[in-house]
Amino acid sequence: MNKLAIALLSFGLSLGLSIGLAFTADQKEDDRLYDQIRLRLAGDPEVKGGALEVEVKDGVVTVKGIVRTDKAKAKAEKLILKMKGAKKVNNELRVSPTGSIE
Repeated sequence: MNKLAIALLSFGLSLGLSIGLAFTADQKEDDRLYDQIRLRLAGDPEVKGGALEVEVKDGVVTVKGIVRTDKAKAKAEKLILKMKGAKKVNNELRVSPTGSIE
């Protein structure tokens, strides 16, 4: 019985470690993607995305905020989809020519 308990404990620990490592790797990839997207959007002269909100979960990117044109909204999505690791974009940007909430 003692050997069985040790084997089960060992299996449980290795399974937990594997899940933990996978979570850490996925989180690191999301963090890397988040940083790259923020830089790309902020540096684009058309999007001017420094104030946009970006969330990344398992490669799915949600972007929120206000841009001045429909073209800027479409470009933001296009820029994000070009990023390595971006699987999908939930584009929740709103267009306001004045740059403020109307």
